[in-house]
Amino acid sequence: MFILPLALMIYAFIDCLNTSEEDTKHLPKIAWVFIILLFWVVGSIGWLFAGKVRHRAAGGAGLSSWQPGGRRQQWVAPDDNPDFLKSLKDDKEAERAAAEEEERGRREGGTSPDDKTPPTS
Repeated sequence: MFILPLALMIYAFIDCLNTSEEDTKHLPKIAWVFIILLFWVVGSIGWLFAGKVRHRAAGGAGLSSWQPGGRRQQWVAPDDNPDFLKSLKDDKEAERAAAEEEERGRREGGTSPDDKTPPTS
């Protein structure tokens, strides 16, 4: 019964200290610090609910994160992103073409950058 309010007070205190002065609401930041330290439970709960400007989470899946065409506005993991997967395919094709060109040059008697012996004249 003692640890939970103490943990709440420590969290609220650290959160208050890390919050910029512009993001505090209703009272100056220093006043919130004293309220949190003097009134453990009430001050901490007050800070969490009324003391700080809360920003929406970036990963929120609310209605505003969807565009009319059914496409999401937010960041998409690389394995779900068709543009990223296409770029990987293009990279593989470019590497394959470069390897084929190098092999063709070796077959035709040319030298490659990997050859250790200097060309004879």
